[in-house]
Amino acid sequence: MFEFINSWYRRYFTDPQAALLVVLLGISIVVLLTMGKMLAPLLAALVISYLLEGSVIKLQRKLFSRFWAVNLVYLLFITFMFFILFGLLPLLSKQLSQFFQEVPDMISNGQALLLQLPREYPEFISPDYISQLIITIRQGFSDLGGNVLSFSVASIPAIITVIVYLVLVPLMIFFFLKDKHLIINWMGRFLPKERQLIKEIWSEMDAQIGNYVRGKFNEIIIVGSASYITFVLFDLNYAPLLALIVGLSVLIPYIGAAVVTLPITLVAYFQWGVTPDFVWLLITYGVIQFLDGNVLVPILFSEAVNLHPVAIIVAILVFGGLWGFLGVFFAIPLATLVKALINVWPTHENDDVVL
Repeated sequence: MFEFINSWYRRYFTDPQAALLVVLLGISIVVLLTMGKMLAPLLAALVISYLLEGSVIKLQRKLFSRFWAVNLVYLLFITFMFFILFGLLPLLSKQLSQFFQEVPDMISNGQALLLQLPREYPEFISPDYISQLIITIRQGFSDLGGNVLSFSVASIPAIITVIVYLVLVPLMIFFFLKDKHLIINWMGRFLPKERQLIKEIWSEMDAQIGNYVRGKFNEIIIVGSASYITFVLFDLNYAPLLALIVGLSVLIPYIGAAVVTLPITLVAYFQWGVTPDFVWLLITYGVIQFLDGNVLVPILFSEAVNLHPVAIIVAILVFGGLWGFLGVFFAIPLATLVKALINVWPTHENDDVVL
């Protein structure tokens, strides 16, 4: 046993660059676990700056200086943020308000539907079961209302935090873009000169995540727009809100599409009942999801994030369990990091099997 562990250690951890990488990963994990909440604005600014850096580089290639490229990209980013804050969010807030106003009617209609089931299918469903189910649903909505009320009462500190973030994050993004090389050179002073392994990992991650982000952005726009046009043509209630949910659902592969189908089905059912409009809407929505999974995704991600579907699902489960929604959101980039580490990790023995 000792020889096995010793052989395994010599094979993977005797390389100085591997030891450096282990130290950096350990420090990063400790910092995230102990000071993650305090450094949240900094981390958010780093992520957004990284995403904007691709556009800055493209503009530089078109004979722009970095100064003008940074300022133009930053101006477009601020304009986009203003559109979200003062254009999209008020519309979505109005849609949510209308939805919650109609929730009591939806509950009443759903209760009437459930009460009919024991009469139509007495051999499968008992009245006692339906009564218990109705009580459970009412209790769930009561708890939801209490949570919303408590959130609204305790939201003043959260609002102040959001305002602070809205000031700090854009400011840090500008300086990260403007002084990118200065910051990288300063940080490089604390690392050994021989850091080829770190460069290889960063090179692979940069290419994979860049392709993933561009592909996901295009997928969100295409799927969300197609869904919005479909919902508007069918005159479905809450079309902008539902289209946004459908667009964002592509961030969670396989699971997102299944989860978002439920609210669309419920809204359509309570608006029309089981009618031709209801059936055709679900068929059209199913066609959109089919084309997304079988046509759009292969085109957009033909060279991005070469991960097996099982690996993606495992990454969603693991990182989602560790960090909640943010873990689910960043599951694929984090899985890409793990894959890059495995691919470039130095070994001192020739492997006959390639995983």
